[in-house]
Amino acid sequence: MEHLGYMNDQPDLDAVFAALADSTRRAILLRLADGQASVNEIAAPFEISQPAISRHLKVLERAGLIERGVDEQRRPATLKADKMAAAVDWLTEFKAFWGTSFDQLDDVLIKMKKTKRKEPKHE
Repeated sequence: MEHLGYMNDQPDLDAVFAALADSTRRAILLRLADGQASVNEIAAPFEISQPAISRHLKVLERAGLIERGVDEQRRPATLKADKMAAAVDWLTEFKAFWGTSFDQLDDVLIKMKKTKRKEPKHE
């Protein structure tokens, strides 16, 4: 993993992660993975107002995760996965760390099981 100091060389990632931090926005992205949808179509399964959905869509749009078109009276939203791919690429750099951490945890659990088997039973 290349260390770039504390400089943020990918400011778009901040907006992407901020957008993904909200469960409603993640659900909207899942819905848009099935194809474009209007605000009404997106709002249907949620128990929040249409203006609240519109605010979520604006956050997703600013992050570059969706784009909004104009189709007569509708403004359908469409998923744009390229910005999300950048976030996945960034997270992938930590994969080696996760693997090492899980391997170490496995070793500890195996040692604990072996120690437990060797302990005499108290009666």
